[in-house]
Amino acid sequence: MSSERRHRFATRAVHDGQGPDPGTGAHATPIYQTSTFSYGSHARGAALFSGDAEGYLYSRIGNPTTRAFETKIASLEGTEDAVAFASGMGAISALMLSLLRPGDEILTLGPLYGGTDGLLRDVLAPYGIRRRDVDDTDLPGAISPATRMIYLETPTNPTLTIHDLDLVAASARGKDILTVADNTFATPYLTRPVEHGIDVVVHSATKYLGGHGDVVAGVIAGPAELVTELRSHGLRHVGAVLGAFESFLLLRGVKTLPIRMERHCDNAEALARGVLGHPAVAAVHYPGLPQHPQHALAGRQMARFGGMLALELHGGAPAAARFLDRLTLFTQAVSLGDVESLATHPASTTHQLLEPEARNRHSISDGLVRLSVGIEDGADLLDDVLRALDAVRASDAPATTLASGTS
Repeated sequence: MSSERRHRFATRAVHDGQGPDPGTGAHATPIYQTSTFSYGSHARGAALFSGDAEGYLYSRIGNPTTRAFETKIASLEGTEDAVAFASGMGAISALMLSLLRPGDEILTLGPLYGGTDGLLRDVLAPYGIRRRDVDDTDLPGAISPATRMIYLETPTNPTLTIHDLDLVAASARGKDILTVADNTFATPYLTRPVEHGIDVVVHSATKYLGGHGDVVAGVIAGPAELVTELRSHGLRHVGAVLGAFESFLLLRGVKTLPIRMERHCDNAEALARGVLGHPAVAAVHYPGLPQHPQHALAGRQMARFGGMLALELHGGAPAAARFLDRLTLFTQAVSLGDVESLATHPASTTHQLLEPEARNRHSISDGLVRLSVGIEDGADLLDDVLRALDAVRASDAPATTLASGTS
């Protein structure tokens, strides 16, 4: 990690991991669009493959453009190193497949993104890797001799629950248990889990890190020794490799992360306050509201409260469908963290494959709508949402059918 600690976050977001290209002097990091690299001699090739020399061999293992992005993320998260992947699920899969073995147990603090839940249920469980979902208060007593990992999101997708990172770290300390936090919703601008004792941070870099809805990527940040293992096994063997062009887009996106997150937070906070008390709304899930059950905890762990919120609508799925179909500035789409505002119905899209009992346990109801609040004019976004809510309240028309999705 190249960061000088006297430099603040916004400066590191622009500068770290990047500098004039040593070969050409190019100010912007070049796109090294190559599959392989010449190592010049048999002896050097052998040394590179054995790890006795540093350099690039093959873009499945490492690429200079991607390496610049990895170095930047390690700096922003405050970790020793980072390794990038072709998607967030590629990163999470590589992490778990590399580090967990049959008979191991992973404790999760839910809810989790539906893809992560599916990985645990459909891929890892048949190989004898057990998953137990526990609450924060139950976590210390839930740890067993088989527990090897504690996994959580902060905030959670889609209900914006806040888990106590310090409690998680303290529960695992001294027990040979790896703690992992998916920091996609908060980004390192708002929360840095390692500052609370968490070992490893994962991101769907598709979201706020990229920020413009034009790239799919993932990244893991953590101790150098662990990152080296993940690169050697999780990246090399699983093969979810991030391309050089995607890395270039991420480098460009992260430079504006601090500016974008401030606007996302401004707009989400105003929107959350603006819909409180609307007769169509049963609840507003946003950690910046004093009514949020973990508001105080969020204030300790987050610099601000983020750009994501969820609305619980009276009337269940029909009301959610009417609301979504009346929005004009919020695009109905999965994903999040885009400069453009997005809206989705988790029960029928991102979390459709969760068992109904799990959705109920984590309050992912048929009336829940998730909003990713963009950087448009905040007053326009609030007007759009209020008009859609008014239409829900006034309309008795039959709802359209909510479509299914996977991401």
